[in-house]
Amino acid sequence: MGEVLGEVTLPGVRRSVGCARSFVREAVLGHSPADERLLDDLVTVVSETVSNAVTHTASGLAGGEVTVVLSLVDGVYRLEVADDGAAGARPHVKAEVGAESGRGMRIVAALAARWGFRADGPRTVVWAEFPAPAAGGRDRAPFSDRG
Repeated sequence: MGEVLGEVTLPGVRRSVGCARSFVREAVLGHSPADERLLDDLVTVVSETVSNAVTHTASGLAGGEVTVVLSLVDGVYRLEVADDGAAGARPHVKAEVGAESGRGMRIVAALAARWGFRADGPRTVVWAEFPAPAAGGRDRAPFSDRG
């Protein structure tokens, strides 16, 4: 089992992107010192995923919400962003450069060790994993695939 470092539910509005960034930064730094690269990667990914939720899903409609959960499991930070669903549309990475959509998920794929999504009732949960720094050093712990 892991440790949930924090969870926050935010309204589905643009200003929630900044709130999500602050939440992740405070949750990580409140748990332990983090290397700047890891912290920047986590903050960038939460910014992209919350922005996508507000822009492309029912979370951006009146009364919509976005939930952010950050946990630490076996030396891996796991960031989850749950939105209110997009009528069957799935998060995706656009293959072509300059595409109108899918760029945010390209950033997520580049920064995270692993990422994916799952349905949670009508909601969609996008998750991303990042190896935590090794104890006593600035190197990241090896990433283990837990399937």
